[in-house]
Amino acid sequence: MRDVEVRRHVAAPAERVWAVVTDLAGSPQVVRGIHAVEVLTPGEFGVGTRWRETRTVLGRSATEEMTVTAVEPQRSYTTEAVRPGVRYLSTVAVTPAGDGGSDLVMTFGARPTSTVTRVLGAVTGPLGRRAVTRALEADLADLAAAAERS
Repeated sequence: MRDVEVRRHVAAPAERVWAVVTDLAGSPQVVRGIHAVEVLTPGEFGVGTRWRETRTVLGRSATEEMTVTAVEPQRSYTTEAVRPGVRYLSTVAVTPAGDGGSDLVMTFGARPTSTVTRVLGAVTGPLGRRAVTRALEADLADLAAAAERS
């Protein structure tokens, strides 16, 4: 699947948005699509931070173990999740905007690691992109609302 990118302006400073998007334990109370989060690594959010996230995907509950693979503090982070046949990469980026608010961008991509998932991806790609776009847009709306309330 080609990467999906969604963006949204948030009427809150970048520091506040960063605090919301990196509050893993609080994310089930903020993002409607997330049902549970189990943080697996104690300490500050950074490279190596791992958690299990349970959310509804295409009408079903799914749990993925996420690992932070890159961080630019207060600006962006990248996560990776691996399942048999596919590797998922996600990036969250926060950029200060000139109006005192910020711009929030989420990117998601799935990389097939087997012939079977390559073929399935070619067939189901357009449907998957639409579903991912809708889910990311909903996540952005929830995260923006939380940052704007704080």
